[in-house]
Amino acid sequence: MVVTLLVVCAILFVALQLEERFKIPSPLGLIGLSFITHYLFAGVPMITGDTEHFAALVLLLLPVLLITDSFELTIADLKEHGISLIYLAVVAVSLSVGLALLTADTLFGQYNLSFAAVIVLFAMVLATDPVSVVSIFSNFELPHRLKILAEGESLFNDATALIVFVFVGLYALEGGEITAGYVTQISLIVIVGSTVLGVLIGYVGLLLMKTTRNRIAELLIVIIVGYGAFESAEFFYVFLNMFGGHSHLHLSGILACIFATITLHHVMSKAVAVDDEKMKQEEAELKLESSKDDTSSSVISSLFSKIKATVEERDRHIRTKEDVQLLAIVANTILFIAMAEIINIEMMMKYSTEIIVMFLATTVIRALMMAKFAIITNKTTKMTNVNFRWWGVLTFAGIKGGLSIVMLMMIPAGFEHIEMFTAVVVGVIMLSTFVYSTILLIIIGQNAEVFRQEKEEEAH
Repeated sequence: MVVTLLVVCAILFVALQLEERFKIPSPLGLIGLSFITHYLFAGVPMITGDTEHFAALVLLLLPVLLITDSFELTIADLKEHGISLIYLAVVAVSLSVGLALLTADTLFGQYNLSFAAVIVLFAMVLATDPVSVVSIFSNFELPHRLKILAEGESLFNDATALIVFVFVGLYALEGGEITAGYVTQISLIVIVGSTVLGVLIGYVGLLLMKTTRNRIAELLIVIIVGYGAFESAEFFYVFLNMFGGHSHLHLSGILACIFATITLHHVMSKAVAVDDEKMKQEEAELKLESSKDDTSSSVISSLFSKIKATVEERDRHIRTKEDVQLLAIVANTILFIAMAEIINIEMMMKYSTEIIVMFLATTVIRALMMAKFAIITNKTTKMTNVNFRWWGVLTFAGIKGGLSIVMLMMIPAGFEHIEMFTAVVVGVIMLSTFVYSTILLIIIGQNAEVFRQEKEEEAH
């Protein structure tokens, strides 16, 4: 365990140094260093060792990653870009699955994949990794609207892909009948139910926040809210059965966690804004009092005490957010090291053609979906216009992540194409991490000055 801790810290340190000095995104550095370490030291340390245990690790760490990414969104952003995010995360994913169904025979005709199998396969490789996107964007000055579109799409895309995978793909794979009515009904139930549940748990967290001024306690409340929302949604049927519901319905843990965290963060952000305003007023009062001829030391002392209390309150909220970010960085490092352990090179080579075909197919499909989005945005005033540069960023912000492995572990063990699906999913994750990250760096780097000007114009 001590060796594992040392290796995790060392890899994270070197990855952060590479990011700081050479602008290499930390996910790219982490996964590269993890592979080097794994093969250089003959598999020492060993965190999981197989895809099943890796999936369990992803489920354990996923909520803290979602909490961190949700802190990047605000209610104002959701109101302004809600229509765009709904298109990107819901409509685009649904259209992508539809396009996949039309091209599946051409791409994987030799496997004779069923309707359900195609949905399951493509849903896994359509899920994106918001952590990688946020990490890359943090190295550059980008327009806020572009960041919200890319990061928000990555965040909500996971929820949509998982809903399609579980409630459509797996349901059909196990013999369920798929109809338009069923898809519409289950989608509304899961999306609305998860959102309402997340907001309610977020407000419970806010009530707990009022009981403490301790920064560590505040951090623990954030974690309890995020994980509590995630678990409550995934095991929602337990609550139903407690009241005689006799149901197996579970909601989206991802969506519930996102909305619980956004609710909590919204009020925390408002508190920081109020503290900033209060501090300005108190500083003005202090200047006014100190300029008087009959200045009272007791009044000045009182004002200093108020300012100190306000600063401490404000800093506590900000440091809580920083603490969560630190937890997410460590969690991401552990995930990338564990991912390096489950890569089977022989299996990757065996299905190399299928991996490349799927990678190219999903890249083209994503590019088409983002192009369609750009065309729509330029024909309406209700959505942010997307130019060619932004299209490139949005297209290659679709880096895949650990959630795809979690989905992989949910497929029935006796499924005939499980080996091919495993190789394809893991292979696409690896290719997207290196190829998409590199292309994103090139696009943003070559247009850095233009993006900086767009950010300044946006601020004005």
